[in-house]
Amino acid sequence: MTKVTMTVNGKTVSGEVKGNTLLTEFLREDLRLTGTHVGCDTSQCGACVVHVNGEAVKSCTMFAAEADGAEVKTIEGMANADGSLSVIQQAFQDYHGLQCGFCTPGMVMSAAALLKENPKPTEAEVRDYLEGNICRCTGYHNIVRAIMAASGQDVPAVAAE
Repeated sequence: MTKVTMTVNGKTVSGEVKGNTLLTEFLREDLRLTGTHVGCDTSQCGACVVHVNGEAVKSCTMFAAEADGAEVKTIEGMANADGSLSVIQQAFQDYHGLQCGFCTPGMVMSAAALLKENPKPTEAEVRDYLEGNICRCTGYHNIVRAIMAASGQDVPAVAAE
């Protein structure tokens, strides 16, 4: 067992982990932060995206011991200090960028990373950035609209049915 200490959503936490404990496992099982979802365990779906030292990381590909000393932010840490939704979270709600909600935490975390790197992405850049996140419900259009809205840009129109 290895002792790990990290800052998660602004709070210092510690725990004992086996060498093969994944960060997603530590977050969900030890810290009970279940917003980080496990979708594939193969790094393909993006449901487990968190930020480690400010960078988007698929937490199913990182050992908890690798995050020792790191600053980790999960979906639970995305809300504003007063508990209200962040701009990105609010945009996902306003533009219905979710359906079942399973992929939503990873999408929000990826969107935050994108907007940090590129505050005014084009629609094509948003779609390209989300390539590592799978949504089986929405068809991505409203997710893209939500991210464009969160960036303060014009929102692509809804396709006519």
